[in-house]
Amino acid sequence: MGAAGRGGGMILHLYLARRFLRALGIVTAVFVAIIVPLDLAEQLRTIGPGQGFAPVLELALLNLPGTLYEMIPLFVLLATLLMFLGLARTSELVVIRASGRSALKAAAAPVVVAGLTGLAVIGALNPIVAATEQQLDLRTARYLGAEERTVSVSAEGLWLRQGSDLDQTVIRAGATNSDGTHLFSASFFTFDAEGRVITRINAREAILTDGAWDLTGARVWPLEGSGNPEAEAQSFATLSLPSTLTRDQIRDSFGKPETVPIYELPAFIAQLNQAGFAALQHRVWLQMELSQPLMLAAMVLIGAGFTMRHTRFGRTGIMVLAAILLGFGTFFVRSFAQVLGENGQLPVALVAWTPPLAAILLALALLLHTEDG
Repeated sequence: MGAAGRGGGMILHLYLARRFLRALGIVTAVFVAIIVPLDLAEQLRTIGPGQGFAPVLELALLNLPGTLYEMIPLFVLLATLLMFLGLARTSELVVIRASGRSALKAAAAPVVVAGLTGLAVIGALNPIVAATEQQLDLRTARYLGAEERTVSVSAEGLWLRQGSDLDQTVIRAGATNSDGTHLFSASFFTFDAEGRVITRINAREAILTDGAWDLTGARVWPLEGSGNPEAEAQSFATLSLPSTLTRDQIRDSFGKPETVPIYELPAFIAQLNQAGFAALQHRVWLQMELSQPLMLAAMVLIGAGFTMRHTRFGRTGIMVLAAILLGFGTFFVRSFAQVLGENGQLPVALVAWTPPLAAILLALALLLHTEDG
């Protein structure tokens, strides 16, 4: 009898897991059908109708994985509501409860599936989204004729690029401050329009001001048409070098954390730290990604807490609305905490893990409160 009960319980869990996955597929398909036309219109507005329809479609499809990725918690919440409302409408939920299954046991299978979905999202979908986001940024910049990224970080230090149609300057720094505006052990290499090096400048320090780099302890080598650059080199205690860079350009050129695959993110953060950057935004993003399974489990429990009841009790619309509001509230609190974490006002671990854990505890309290034995 015990073995039969365990076998029946396993069959029930598999049935609920399939129902949840089907509901999740339906919700995702509906949102894809809504998002794609809207994104086509947005990309058409961004790059203009002169580029043709093919580039617009390309950008919309590249943007689709990232858009869906951000909405996965919402999909899980709506799929939970759809599944449990369907079970209540067909009285299957009554049968499940009458068989001796508690609300927590009935919600276990969707919670496990949501957690596994979160792991799959991190392991498989995250690298895909990172690749599509990179291509989206590059191709949007190409269609708009915008300048490519001006900053990169490697094991050798920080690299920046500035310039105009007449010349380009490549800057290398051994270390920098948190926003890339104060460089140490900096080298400036100026190239003409044909790509030939015309000047080299080494500086002990370089500080970015409005429209210029203020150099300290600078030495300048003229390389264009010079037979002996070392003999003609000049040293300056201070020197001002015109610049087209701004603090915002340097910050934005690092790209969004979501453009870095999660497998490469720890090494990238280490490179940023080695170059002198705090990398708070990337550190917060990494922890937020790792806490994604808990967030999805919280969405399932929130949805179950408000809908695991028979429809004859009434107030179904109010309960669904309450579940959606609580789910959105959790998502909003998590996003707000993320901003505080990126600004350094809250610890990274607290920002990423506290909102989903608090939501899980709240949903469990609700389920236990409504449990009738």
